[in-house]
Amino acid sequence: MDRAIYMTEQQKRAYRRFLYLILLSAAAALAALIYFSYWNKIPSTIKIRAGVEQELDFHVPVSGRIRRTGAEAAEVSSMAAAGNGPAGYVPIDFAHTVKIRANKIDTYQMNLKLFGILPYKDVDIEVIQDRMLIPSGIPIGIYVKTSGVLVVGVGEFEDSEGGKVSPSRYALQKGDYILKVGDVDVENKKQLIRMIGESNGEDMILTIKRNDEITSVMVTPACNRNKEWKLGIWIRDNAQGIGTMTYEGEDNTFGALGHGINDVDTSTLMNLEEGILYQTEIVGITRGSNGSPGELTGYIEYDSENVIGEITDNTSEGIFGICGGRIPGSACNEPIPIALKQEVELGPAQIICSVTGEPEFYDVEIVEVNLERDHINRGIVIQVVDEKLLTLTGGIIQGMSGSPIIQNGKLAGAVTHVLVQDSTRGYGIFIEEMLAHQ
Repeated sequence: MDRAIYMTEQQKRAYRRFLYLILLSAAAALAALIYFSYWNKIPSTIKIRAGVEQELDFHVPVSGRIRRTGAEAAEVSSMAAAGNGPAGYVPIDFAHTVKIRANKIDTYQMNLKLFGILPYKDVDIEVIQDRMLIPSGIPIGIYVKTSGVLVVGVGEFEDSEGGKVSPSRYALQKGDYILKVGDVDVENKKQLIRMIGESNGEDMILTIKRNDEITSVMVTPACNRNKEWKLGIWIRDNAQGIGTMTYEGEDNTFGALGHGINDVDTSTLMNLEEGILYQTEIVGITRGSNGSPGELTGYIEYDSENVIGEITDNTSEGIFGICGGRIPGSACNEPIPIALKQEVELGPAQIICSVTGEPEFYDVEIVEVNLERDHINRGIVIQVVDEKLLTLTGGIIQGMSGSPIIQNGKLAGAVTHVLVQDSTRGYGIFIEEMLAHQ
């Protein structure tokens, strides 16, 4: 005989509550997905050119107002805006194309809401002077000297009695910069080694820089089996390599690499005391493949006759400095406009690099544009489609960092990294990010 299963009213209510909970959870998850998908559509900072009307085509259901902060306020019109809004404010609606113009160098702020209701984000508008830059693409030899001496490792050794000692274990860390011993500035690792050797095992007060903070530590050297005083640290005071120059300014400034010079062991940005750019010659190519990045091999003569510039800043956005004059060999002889990040679009572009010894244009596709991203060196994703470059290098390889990215006749950015699992693809940085830290 069949058995009928009946639910009590209490069970029915519990079941309905469970279904409602699932429905609400799904709705909340969908709302969060929509919200965060829109979050990256508009950058937290938008740069516009002074005195030029520009269109912003984000096409996101976000609206709000621009706060006027001065007599020369931003002149803004939106296809969807009606009325003038509250005094001192201009309404704006990014569901439609927005035309915006500001007449002077200044900063404004937009207070935006999703669907006009949900808090979205506050967006800064920076009005900048338009720039014209000369795309370069030439290979450069790089030499940088650190300010102080970099600790790249802390270890142990055998002392004079055969025991294991590590004098610096609890005082120093990988990534520390040793700036002073007592009151004496540390100029290079040779000097520091000599000062440790002359310590006779007495306490040493070291002034160090750690995570941008200056502090002092005390370390007591130990004598090794060769009767030498040691701290048990590995140190470095300089770095060399090759890269690509991105641009030259009309005022003899330059920008290169699109990322900073980091120490190979600590992965920290090197603390620059001085840096020099040298002419270099590409003498070899190791092709890249999926899982194995290739590289350019360059020949550099580190002498005064080959100096082409001085590096004044080593930042996460690139290296910057002053050229001794117009550097011959760049891909372009005349400056071109820059593309602001909202002007960079998916589709055809070109990069300039010197894999054959001379700067040449190679076809790429911009396949991803990230206007809002924590990792500023990965705002652009490109894919190499040029058959010649694919044959020569397999795609993006080490040494091409800084190669200019050109789109629609404008300098859009610079190549920064290769995707290790796909050598035909690489990351790039927006040129406005490089210029912001020059």
